[in-house]
Amino acid sequence: MAENALSSRDRDGGIADVVKRLFVRLGILPFLLVIAIVVFALLSDNFLTPRNLMNVLRQSVYLMIVSLGQMLALLTGGFDLSVGTILALSSVVGALTMSTLHAMYPDLVGLSIAVGCVAGIAAGVSIGMVNGLGVAVFKVSPFMMSLGMASVGFGIALYLTGGVPVYGMPQAFGDVFGFGSLFGIATPVYVAGLLAVGLYLFLYWTPQGRYLYAVGGNIKAASLSGINTGGTLFLTYTLCGFFAAVSGMLLTARLDTGEANIGASMPLESIAACVIAGVSLRGGVGRLENVVLGALFIGLVQNGMNLARIESYLQTVVLGALLILAVIADQIRLRYVASLKD
Repeated sequence: MAENALSSRDRDGGIADVVKRLFVRLGILPFLLVIAIVVFALLSDNFLTPRNLMNVLRQSVYLMIVSLGQMLALLTGGFDLSVGTILALSSVVGALTMSTLHAMYPDLVGLSIAVGCVAGIAAGVSIGMVNGLGVAVFKVSPFMMSLGMASVGFGIALYLTGGVPVYGMPQAFGDVFGFGSLFGIATPVYVAGLLAVGLYLFLYWTPQGRYLYAVGGNIKAASLSGINTGGTLFLTYTLCGFFAAVSGMLLTARLDTGEANIGASMPLESIAACVIAGVSLRGGVGRLENVVLGALFIGLVQNGMNLARIESYLQTVVLGALLILAVIADQIRLRYVASLKD
């Protein structure tokens, strides 16, 4: 009987050790994904239907693109609180440009869409460039720099619109980039896929991509190694602005209007998606493919809560709790890593 108890204890210890090693290797995201799928599948029969899962993918695209940019900022040891404002400003500037050109040249639909998208993305990238200058050149903390630019950009967006949504864009813009699909997959999904592949190649196949990890790991050591840390930080926040601006234009096409109030929750959600995916708040650690899954997880949770008819206010509580849980799990994981090395 004592032998049975001992073997049972050994077996339990072995299982716990396997779970611990999986947690160290994979992080908390796989465990949260399994829990979310099981819980929401029990709460709603429609949750795991192909139609709903495709809907989750389409809804998650906008957060996914923003999270890719946010990941770059986190890799260098900072973060960008202005991504929501970049969404709003790119939406407003792009919609205003597009609607003005379409009113002047109604037959040149393609030109209006192209110039409007370029103007909107340029407006968002300009916010990212200012963030980059502040952090890289003037050594302003990313928190204060991006927070200040969030206020500046939001004020500009409200000034340009007077708080009124912008209409009058070509219908083809919404038909293609908002509601269009190819082989049953929404157009924004293809855009997100191209951006993810491009960023993957940049991060893991170019020296500049590896510089981001080096700067986030130890900026002084990176500088002593000959890395242009200032240029790397500037590029980081510029790219972060670009990704948020592209997401802003896609969201504008979906809403069929330019809005100064969109993207308010994007800073929290994008940071949550990255942290849940194992991107360290200390910098230097994180994988792109995990961030994609992290954004899908946030979308999955939001969709499941909607199907379960959970109020939007409580959904914000759940999202905040997930972020705190992910940070705590990251700290526990670091302790496990240290214990395994010992």
